[in-house]
Amino acid sequence: MMKKPFATTLDPATSLANHTGSWRTLRPINVFKLPPCNKQCPAGENIQQWLYYAAEGDYEHAWRILTEENPFPACMGRVCYHTCEGKCNRGFLDESVGINSVERFLGDYALEHNLAFKRPVRETGKKVLIVGAGPAGLSAAYHLRRFGHTVHIVEMGKEAGGMMRYGIPVYRLPRNVLDAEIKRLTDMGITLECGRKVEDIEAEKKNGKYDAVVLGVGAGISTNVDIPQGDTNHILHALSVLGDIETSGDVQIARRVAVYGGGNTAVDVARSLRRLGAEPIIVYRRNRDKMPANEEEMDAAIQEGIQVKWLSTIAGAQKDTLKIEKMALDETGYPQPTGEFEELPADAVVLAIGQNVDKSALEKLKDLKMQKDAVEVDPQDMQTSIPGIFAAGDMATSDRTVTHAIGMGKTAARGVNAYLKGAKYEKPAKHEDALFEDMHPWYYTDAPKTVRPELELARRTNTFDEVQHGLTEENAIFEARRCLSCGNCMECDNCYGVCPDSAVIKLGPGKGYEFNYDYCKGCGVCAQECPCGHIKMVPEKI
Repeated sequence: MMKKPFATTLDPATSLANHTGSWRTLRPINVFKLPPCNKQCPAGENIQQWLYYAAEGDYEHAWRILTEENPFPACMGRVCYHTCEGKCNRGFLDESVGINSVERFLGDYALEHNLAFKRPVRETGKKVLIVGAGPAGLSAAYHLRRFGHTVHIVEMGKEAGGMMRYGIPVYRLPRNVLDAEIKRLTDMGITLECGRKVEDIEAEKKNGKYDAVVLGVGAGISTNVDIPQGDTNHILHALSVLGDIETSGDVQIARRVAVYGGGNTAVDVARSLRRLGAEPIIVYRRNRDKMPANEEEMDAAIQEGIQVKWLSTIAGAQKDTLKIEKMALDETGYPQPTGEFEELPADAVVLAIGQNVDKSALEKLKDLKMQKDAVEVDPQDMQTSIPGIFAAGDMATSDRTVTHAIGMGKTAARGVNAYLKGAKYEKPAKHEDALFEDMHPWYYTDAPKTVRPELELARRTNTFDEVQHGLTEENAIFEARRCLSCGNCMECDNCYGVCPDSAVIKLGPGKGYEFNYDYCKGCGVCAQECPCGHIKMVPEKI
C-alpha cells in the first residue's frame, strides 16, 4: 500500500503564493485527460468509461459503451493481445488492470442475455459495398449500418470471419461465440454474401450502384520460401493447415513436424498439431527476446510440450530429416549464418513465415497507389488514391492483428460516411495524456490482478476445448474496480470533503463537480487530494 500523510496545505515553499485570500494567484480547474489504456487501444475503445459502469454492475450500459467502438467484445476478450494492459498506470502500484478479462465478461454477458444492436433510426438511401468479411470488413459494415447506410458484404470464403475463423484456432476462439457476434450484425440489416470472390472492383461498384466501397481483404496467402529438397513432398503452409483443421476438424500430417517461423501463426499451428497427436517443434532463426509471437501464447505452447529450436534456420529437407544451420545475432539483432549444421528428425515442414494479401482484384484498379505490399491510404479516413474506394485491415497496414483491423474498419466507415456527405473525415484531437506522476492514488490498497482460470494441462494436449476461461461476476466487478480512472473524475468526493472553504460544488451523479471561485482561495488541496489527476491548478487570470 502506498502511504501519504493527509495534506491540508501545499508545500511551504508555495503556500505564501497560494494562501492569498481574495488575491488568489492560482485557481483549480477540471481537466479531462487521455488514459494510457484508451490511447494504446488500436480499436479506439473508451476503456476507462466502460470499466466504470462494469464496476457499478451496470453491465449492459458498459457493453453498449464498449460496442460503440468495437462490435466484437466476446471475441476480442479472447484473442486480443491486450497491449492496453502494458500501458496501464495501475502497473506502477501493483499490477495492471485485467482489461481484457472484463471485456470478455461483458461480451459473454451480452450473449447470455441476448443483447442486440439497435437498428438505425433513419435510412440514408446510400449503398456501400464491403469486400471481405474479416474483422476489418465486418467492423466497417457495423459502423456504416449505424449511420443508416445500406451495407452489403461479399466474402470469398464459405463463412464470414476471415482470419478470426480460418487463422485463429477454436481452442482460442470458439466458433459459436464468433457466429453469435456476426449474427448480431446481420440482425441490424447488413447483408452477407459468402462463397464469391470479387474479381473486378470498379465493375462491381458500377453494376451494384454502390456509392462507395471498402476493401477489407485479409492476408490469407502464406509466404513461401525456397528450401532445397530431396525426395520429400511434405512441405505445407500454416494457413492451409489451420484452414483444413477449421473446415474438417483434422489434417493429414506426419507425426514429427517442424514449424518454421516465430510469429503468432507459427505458435497457433504448432499448438493445433499437438492436439492432433503430432510432435511439433518450432524452428526459429532468432532467440526468444526477438520472437514476434505473443508472450502469453508462447508460454502456453511451451507448457503444452512444444519444443523450440532457437537461432536456427532450415537449410535443406530430405525424406525424414532437416538440415539445420545455427544462426548468431549480430550487433543489430539480425541473424547471421554460422556455417555450423546439424540434422533434425522431421517428416514434414509447415511454413509460418508470414502472410500476404491476394492482390489480383487490385491490379485492375489502374489509379490505385501502393506502398510496397500495402494499399496506400489516407490515415485520417482510410480513403485510397481512388475517390470513393477505401481500404482497411491487412491490405492497408503491416500491423496485422484483429484489433488493428477492427479499428481501421471503424475509421474507414467514418471516412465513407463523411465522403457520402461531400465532406472529409478527420480524426478528432485527443486530450493530453494522463500520466501516473500527475495522479495521487495514495489511498489505494494492494489488489493483485485476477488470474483467469484455464483448462487443465492434461486435457489441453488432446482436445480443442477452450483453454482460457472467463471471470465470475464477482471477480469481474473486483477487476473493474481496480481501475484508477486516470485523468478523469470518478466522483470519489475527495475534493468535496477536503476543501476548507466549501468551494467545491457537487453537481449530482455522473455530473462531477464545479468550483465556486467566490469562496476558493486557491490553496490547491483539492488538486493534491484528487487521486485521478483530474484537477489542475492554473495561474489566475489578471
